[in-house]
Amino acid sequence: MLVIASVFVALAALLHGYIFLLESVLWTRPKTWKTFGVADQAAADITKPMAYNQGFYNLFLGIGAALGLILVWSGVDEAGRALVLFSTACMALAAAVLTTTGRGYLRPALIQGTLPLIGFVLFLFS
Repeated sequence: MLVIASVFVALAALLHGYIFLLESVLWTRPKTWKTFGVADQAAADITKPMAYNQGFYNLFLGIGAALGLILVWSGVDEAGRALVLFSTACMALAAAVLTTTGRGYLRPALIQGTLPLIGFVLFLFS
C-alpha cells in the first residue's frame, strides 16, 4: 500500500508544482487567466501579485510532499511520514476552503484536493 500511497502523493506534488507554474510564471497569459476564470488581461495584471504569492504556497506544499517521500524511501520513516501527512493535509484543507469561495470553485477544489486526500488516507494507513 505504501507504493500506491506514494504514487498519489507524488502526483499531488506534481500537480501543485504545475499550479505554481500557472499562478507564478504564466499568470498573465490569456490561456492561463481564462483557465482560472479571470475576466480579462487587465484583471490578470491586477491580480498578478496575489497569484504569484499563491503559486509559491502551492510550490512549497508540493516540495514538502516530495521531500517527505524522499525521506520515507531513504529510511527516515517518521520524519518523512510526518512531512507527507502535513503537506497533503494542507493541500486537501486548502481545497476544502476553496469550496467555500463559491459554487463555481467546486471543480477546481476537486482537482486540487482529490489526489492529496487519497494520498493522505493511504499514507496514514500504510
